Amino acid sequence: MKKIIIVGTVVWMIFLLAACNQEETKEEKEKRVVPVETEEVKEGSIEIEKSIYGRTRPSVSSPVMLQASGKIDELKVNNGDQVEENDVIATIISQAGSQSIRAPKDGKLVQLTANEGEMVSQEEPLAIVADFHPLTVELSVTASDRKLLEEDDELPLHIEGKEWKATITSVGSVPNDTGLYPVEAEIDNEDSELLPGMTAQLIVTETTIKDAIVVPTTAVEEQGGESFVYIVKDKQAKRVDVSVEESQTEETAIEGDVKSGDQVIVKGQLSLKDGSQVKVAKGE
Repeated sequence: MKKIIIVGTVVWMIFLLAACNQEETKEEKEKRVVPVETEEVKEGSIEIEKSIYGRTRPSVSSPVMLQASGKIDELKVNNGDQVEENDVIATIISQAGSQSIRAPKDGKLVQLTANEGEMVSQEEPLAIVADFHPLTVELSVTASDRKLLEEDDELPLHIEGKEWKATITSVGSVPNDTGLYPVEAEIDNEDSELLPGMTAQLIVTETTIKDAIVVPTTAVEEQGGESFVYIVKDKQAKRVDVSVEESQTEETAIEGDVKSGDQVIVKGQLSLKDGSQVKVAKGE
């Protein structure tokens, strides 16, 4: 009998100790303060960057034409030479006698394929004088992207890993055979670093949402098909359900009971629940 009483007493004491420990753990959890980091909610716009590809070409190309067909007696220049307007490029012997072929404008001589002693025709250009200062970029855009471009816009342009500034010089209003709209831009090329035929990437910024409540994307949590954020109110984490309008890598536009100036939790929210005590470590 004594053994039964002793065992019962021990079991009862163990039960009491476990209950006390559970109560203490519950109280500790309620009193626990979670360190968090916050950022200020702001009102703004969500923008995305779009890439439009094209190729460079000379801004002006002038053919070097002959007055009459004949044989090249002497070439004064080579492919790639810089010439000035009225410079003599070649002399031609024809039935009308000797004629001097001159550059029609300043620029670089390209597409010269004939050699001295060869016959050349007046129906085809002897060469092309191209103006590389500046260069033109030819692009084709969709109707929606066309709305993002206007003449005189200055936009970043990437060619072979280097960024340049391009000025939009024309935006076509009629689509070409591919259904796209022709667009031309101009790049300063005084150092002749760029050549015709290079692939160019024009960067255009599109505003997808205006005048929205914007929070860092890291602040938005998703659970059970619902989206929510935590706002710091009176040193507590307040859960606010929101709907996501537009989300980018860094920022997200939301709708909900959140206003500009609120402090939204961006770090530490994984261990939070509505009403948790928090201490802002940074960002308040």
